[in-house]
Amino acid sequence: MRKFFDIFLRAAATGIMIGIGGVVYLSCDNKYIGAALFGTGLFVILSFGFNLYTGKVGYAVEKESRYLGELGIIWLGNLCGTAAAGGLMLCTRAKGIGEKAAELCRVKMQDTLPSLFILAFFCGVLMFIAADGYRNIESSVGKHLAIFLPVIVFILCGFEHCVANMFYFTAAKMWSLPALGRLLVMTAGNSAGGIMIPLLRKGFIRQSSAKKETKHAA
Repeated sequence: MRKFFDIFLRAAATGIMIGIGGVVYLSCDNKYIGAALFGTGLFVILSFGFNLYTGKVGYAVEKESRYLGELGIIWLGNLCGTAAAGGLMLCTRAKGIGEKAAELCRVKMQDTLPSLFILAFFCGVLMFIAADGYRNIESSVGKHLAIFLPVIVFILCGFEHCVANMFYFTAAKMWSLPALGRLLVMTAGNSAGGIMIPLLRKGFIRQSSAKKETKHAA
């Protein structure tokens, strides 16, 4: 139980940090600067060992089945954290960001489900690259590039990030059953994109390497 509580707290902290990233993005008139500064949230999350769903889901390929339960707790923690951040911001003079958040959310609500899934899929790929790059790249410069570049790319491309959208729906006061349904579709897309590279790395890529080694040995 203590372990699950720790997972939840780290996930809730993540939601708050993503909320801060969302606030700075919505506050910037220049979308390029906003996209770059949004990465501050991911930098803190990875540096402090917090739990971001889109950064963790890719490792489901390598973990035991109980890891799926942990992912569910992380998703709920991310939701609580982003909801808290969004709700608190609406109590301040910065509540004007709600109008910009509403513009973003209207686009998402008018989009088709296949479109949302595909856009979320590519975001999932980029988020795994960010998390895994920070985890495995030894160079300090490389670690920071792995964090900020994928974030900038997914925002400028309009890819869908389920946790960021939890914050936007809260700030826009646009939560509803249809909104929740679309968020679940985006979660599925993020999950599919997140496991793509681990699956390739575990299966096709390693098999190809093994075949080459066998060929050279022969």
